[in-house]
Amino acid sequence: MAYGLTPSEDNKNPAEINATRDGAAREEGDEGNEGNPPNRIEYDIERVEQVYKKLDLRIIPPFWILYFLCSAIRSNIGLAQTMNADVGHDLITMLGLSSNDISTALALFYVSYVIFDCPSNLIMSRLSPRIWMARIVFAVGVIGACFTVVKAAWSLKLLRFLLGVVIAGMWPGMSYYLTLFYPPSRTGKRIGQYFTAAQVSAAVVGLVSAGFQLMDGVGGLVGYQWMFLIYGLLAVVLGWTLLWWLPERPLPPGEKRTRSGLAKLIPPTPEALTGEDALVHYEDLKRVYHPRPWSLKDLGYVIIDWRLWPLTLMYFGVVGVGIGTQLYGTMIIRGIDPSFTGVELSLLSAPIWIMDLIAILLVTPISDRFHRLRPLFFSCAVCIQIAGLVTVTFAPTWNPWARYGGLLMVGFGLGPTVPICMTWTNEIFQQRHGEVGVAAASALVSGLGNLGSITTTYALYTGWPADAAPGPHQYRRSNLTMIGILCMSILSSIVMFVALKMVGNKPSHKIGSSGSSTIDGSDGFQDNAARRELQQRGFGRIWWSRQT
Repeated sequence: MAYGLTPSEDNKNPAEINATRDGAAREEGDEGNEGNPPNRIEYDIERVEQVYKKLDLRIIPPFWILYFLCSAIRSNIGLAQTMNADVGHDLITMLGLSSNDISTALALFYVSYVIFDCPSNLIMSRLSPRIWMARIVFAVGVIGACFTVVKAAWSLKLLRFLLGVVIAGMWPGMSYYLTLFYPPSRTGKRIGQYFTAAQVSAAVVGLVSAGFQLMDGVGGLVGYQWMFLIYGLLAVVLGWTLLWWLPERPLPPGEKRTRSGLAKLIPPTPEALTGEDALVHYEDLKRVYHPRPWSLKDLGYVIIDWRLWPLTLMYFGVVGVGIGTQLYGTMIIRGIDPSFTGVELSLLSAPIWIMDLIAILLVTPISDRFHRLRPLFFSCAVCIQIAGLVTVTFAPTWNPWARYGGLLMVGFGLGPTVPICMTWTNEIFQQRHGEVGVAAASALVSGLGNLGSITTTYALYTGWPADAAPGPHQYRRSNLTMIGILCMSILSSIVMFVALKMVGNKPSHKIGSSGSSTIDGSDGFQDNAARRELQQRGFGRIWWSRQT
């Protein structure tokens, strides 16, 4: 049954409208279908799409900006290593750092990130997601600004560890937050949209660092100190702004939001949806409106679910290569041609992430439309990364631009892999374990998968002195190691796909807080979105097919 507001409903609140329609639906079901379940309240798909587009305008822009700034703060240490190196004002020279100091500082971030990622995400599921996300961004800004005053290797390592503590839970938290407003099958495109902020950040931060290098000496600060300070202060301001910008998790139509304790001191934010929009969303995604409380026992069932580990290995490979390319990109380019200046290195790093962005915008929307083929999209993108690393490693040394082209291929292949992996995690664990499944699994896949980041930052490139020695084969063994872990990611995606075909992914009946998309409804489904997810959307209703 498709609905819009009728004249008699214009003056009613959402709760009254919903009650009236539920009664009408039951009467219709009783009259013509004795013994059958009552008719569902179902809206036209175009009306549903309008609601999700309205949510996009409210959620995606702040997510994009916060991820842009946090990505810049997390990775600008890589640029600081080469900024103003010609006058000895780069991070390495100013602090007297060794290669081991750099690799240790980079790896410590991921050590704390892995430890605190899952606890942070579980806290978010218990508290206000909006407030917790704002807390993360504010704290990242404070720690990021503190990098301005580092004077020794120990303080650099300490701040990198603390940065990992405060940023933990941000990436999986954003993924979990989306599942409060969208069905999992529609989150891939949205994750891809704000994930482009990391690529734009890598490109823009590289370009802007050229400007910071021109500020060298202004106010007694060197170029990289200005970079740390400005990005940190911007994130502090954004953290406060998010308290007004991001919406709270939706409530059933007509239910009043209560504020207690410290929450009374924080200004309220406008509801994400009101009126008929709220009703449409409620009927399409009831699972998020009636979450069941979860216990440590429920969390244990998620942790021991075998489905977690192939996804973690998929993430391990692609995020390790991604972080390695982001942090060591300028070093790899310098190894291709040592004559490049610091400014040229910054400018040449930008196109890698532009290619990454293009791939995200092309692939992730299509992977949502063919959501049952996510492992195929993932594996094809990883193959492009492997081809790029092979080119970087084995292209003739007399042709540096061919080797640089290999880096562009790596960037293109990296783009869709992380969003696809996180979306597939949401789909599998939302159906299997409900809300606690999404919160725990997304954090565990992200956290444990970032052990790949520790591998590439601590054990490869500058962390492997013999491989970092100047010469025609510089970084060759590191590149080959990354090819090996990418092959493991492909194998893991194949194993996951085949195993799900064999054993399925039915909702767990052990977990008390399941609330999955495929239980509790009279016809075996909890909401309208779950019914639609049985089939792939394909290219139907895309802009060119609608014109046809």
